[in-house]
Amino acid sequence: MLTDVFKQKKTAHILILSFILLTVTSCSYQADFDIEELLLAAPGVTLENHNTTIIVNPPEESQTALIFYPGGSVDYSAYLPLMIKCASNGIKCFLPQMPYDLAILDISEAEKYLIDYPEIKNWYLGGHSLGGAMASKHISSCFSDYKGLILLAAYSTEDISETGLNVLCIYGSNDGVMNMDNYKKNKSNLPDDYTEYIIEGGNHGNFGSYGKQSGDNEADISREEQQSITADYIGDFVK
Repeated sequence: MLTDVFKQKKTAHILILSFILLTVTSCSYQADFDIEELLLAAPGVTLENHNTTIIVNPPEESQTALIFYPGGSVDYSAYLPLMIKCASNGIKCFLPQMPYDLAILDISEAEKYLIDYPEIKNWYLGGHSLGGAMASKHISSCFSDYKGLILLAAYSTEDISETGLNVLCIYGSNDGVMNMDNYKKNKSNLPDDYTEYIIEGGNHGNFGSYGKQSGDNEADISREEQQSITADYIGDFVK
């Protein structure tokens, strides 16, 4: 009898989890851009598809690479426009697809790239929103493998203040999604010399290219402009 109760509870938990994942997946934000147009505007940048990873190659060989975790419930390809701009600045970019579009389900995804590409000397880990939070969680346990952390509309809940990591934080002044109180509170988790930029007129969702995000404010600048500014900040940061 007791075994039957445990089986019933386990089945109920599986059904609840399945429902949550199905709901999250059905609400995922999808990419909305013309990839051919983007590549025409970025001479020399090429794309490689490796199973669940898109690699964005810069025009010339680079020993600097960025692994980028997508935001929660956002299709990973929605960050291709930003990654293409970063690649134009000489950075090789790895864009992984997360299970059910949630980085929290595969926090250590970045590990495999460091193993598979030993020729790359300067690794950076970054992410947008939930992806940024999960990137900071992963890097807190292996910070010596990376040169720095890049947080877009995100903050670190892990204490990485003594790691010696270079940290870049960027968010838009019109962000209507990120909890600013938590962002300010968790600044104490960063090294004292972290770099912060606020993009005037930028919002939360326009770091990616997936349409209007629920709860976000309207941006006063175009999505392309926000991404160009971001890519330039990242380019300067890694150099």
